[in-house]
Amino acid sequence: MRIGFTLPQFGAQALQTTDVTRFAREAEALGAASLWVGDRLLTAVSPSVGYGGSGDTVPEEFRTAADPFVWLAAAAAVTDRVLLGSNVLNAPWYPPALLARQLASIDRLSGGRLLVGLGTGWSPEEYQAAGVPMNERGARLDECLDILEAWWTRDPVEHKGSRWTIPPSHVQLKPVGSPRPPVYLAGFAPRAVQRVALRADGWLPVAALPGGFDPAASVAEPMARIRAEARRAGRAPEELDVILRVNPSSQATVDDIADALKRAHGEAGVEHAFVDLMYLARDVDHALQVGAQVLEALGTR
Repeated sequence: MRIGFTLPQFGAQALQTTDVTRFAREAEALGAASLWVGDRLLTAVSPSVGYGGSGDTVPEEFRTAADPFVWLAAAAAVTDRVLLGSNVLNAPWYPPALLARQLASIDRLSGGRLLVGLGTGWSPEEYQAAGVPMNERGARLDECLDILEAWWTRDPVEHKGSRWTIPPSHVQLKPVGSPRPPVYLAGFAPRAVQRVALRADGWLPVAALPGGFDPAASVAEPMARIRAEARRAGRAPEELDVILRVNPSSQATVDDIADALKRAHGEAGVEHAFVDLMYLARDVDHALQVGAQVLEALGTR
């Protein structure tokens, strides 16, 4: 089982800006398989929607958020082996042509180690600040996927859609891998799950700790539905992957994390997961310490 960790992007860890490259190098040396970023723009003083649908509460850590593209590029520049993933970039915020160029550049900088994870976010205030209508987020993601595919796999590139137009254009900087980096999608709503089945290379579920993580209900059963939908659409369901984000609260222990990872592997067949260190780690050194303990508990270090 491949185990990764989040880069120090949120909260107090993000303020240790010059240590992001040190974390990436040392995490790779410890045996991490992947390094990950998320995408937060701001935290409203009076949020209309809370994180995870929890009333009007947003984690304090989100008040300090570093740019995901900069953090991925920094990690790409100082590592050789680890995969570099986003879970997730809120794709509707970005003009797709610019998003495609940024991600292709990071992929080339890393030598083809990029895993593109996309979603739509949940904060109306972030959409307002980004100047994007939130009620268009699903349609914008769909058209964004069309443009990413064209931008990364064709030359000349051309697109005519309801929101964006790209005239026939030469774009010769392409991602390293063929035909493009793998694209994973997040979400649990019926339309989001259907989009995974029809458009993505894999799905990005979440396990919140401590308490209540059921690998069958949270991963295996939804993934079976996704693969069945893919089969009905004429896709090869076995080609759809899953990468689990383990999201421990500050009350979780290393044993909680290791147990969840073992169960995800044994009961749901998860072969790749990463641990979000946002709530657990006080600083970059502590994040590395926790990462080492998790790998030791799993016998992978």
